[in-house]
Amino acid sequence: MLKVALIGSTGAVGQEFVVALDKHPWFELKFLASSQRSAGKKYIDAIRDPNSGVLRWHNREQVPEYIKDEIVSSVEDLKPKDFDLIFTALESSDAQIIEPKLANTTPVISTAAAFRYQEDVPILIPGINDDHIELLNEQRKKRDWAGFVCPLPNCTTTGLAISLKPILDNFGIDSIFMTSMQAISGAGRSPGVAALDIIDNVIPFIPKEEEKVQVETKKILGSFVDNSIQPSKFKVSCTCTRVPVMDGHTETVFVETQKPVEPEDVKNTMVRFSDNVKLSGLPSSPKQYIIVHDDPTRPQPRIDREINDGMTTCVGRLRKDTVFENGIKYVLLSHNEKMGSAKGAVLLAELLKSKNVI
Repeated sequence: MLKVALIGSTGAVGQEFVVALDKHPWFELKFLASSQRSAGKKYIDAIRDPNSGVLRWHNREQVPEYIKDEIVSSVEDLKPKDFDLIFTALESSDAQIIEPKLANTTPVISTAAAFRYQEDVPILIPGINDDHIELLNEQRKKRDWAGFVCPLPNCTTTGLAISLKPILDNFGIDSIFMTSMQAISGAGRSPGVAALDIIDNVIPFIPKEEEKVQVETKKILGSFVDNSIQPSKFKVSCTCTRVPVMDGHTETVFVETQKPVEPEDVKNTMVRFSDNVKLSGLPSSPKQYIIVHDDPTRPQPRIDREINDGMTTCVGRLRKDTVFENGIKYVLLSHNEKMGSAKGAVLLAELLKSKNVI
């Protein structure tokens, strides 16, 4: 059993970590850290609104019993070398300062964007670019760290990259156009999205989101050559919007392929990839990595986001594109706070442990 610390434990993503680590067979959560406002309080009290006393608990499940009476500490109280692994759910500005100090002695798996774009830092999705794991050893050598910083992708990138991987490997890709319809939970509690702004509305701009997806998709699906990542050469264009949905990012995707392709070919390729993805034996791995719906009304967030506990990427409306000479289009749904965030981070930790990187 590995000893685990969690920084940013009281926010929306931190709460998802708490649930994902409940009764985990490999990881034991032994230290909770949050802001000075929460430090010294029991966890159950730290997640209450200080003015109303209302429980600020985002997860649909109950607060796990194991965590309610645990005392929340400040980051300064953490002794990283006492832990085998540290999960962080921090704002990027804080992660930039805190995570290197932790990585000096201990592996860090982060949900922040702070280090995603540095040359010696891979952006890993289990089963998609496992060969990039070797870059963590290069990072350790270059920075003289005993640990490392390993960030997850932006939650909007996750489902997109997963769905593109089998297409890229079998048909090649020249260009991608994607429009996202993102859940409000992706904005977190702070700054979050005001209820009066999102009800009966679509917000057509999310700061920095499109740039993140465009860069991260090419890096994740790039090649690992000579101890570095060569980003994929395909072009990516995105429009990212916020919609009044609680959880689950929906995306419409148009793909120009290098080889002629039919929708049935893509479906069969995705299903075959899902059946053969090498994640068996990892406690958080989904039974199906990708599901392809034949029903043209699927996927839908309310119906599909919790399939396999939110760890499955759901694809539907696979059809021929009429603009590209070789092209297909589809709709995907990915749970932004499970596979796209905390539980995806736990799955990544499981993969790294299985490969003796942690």
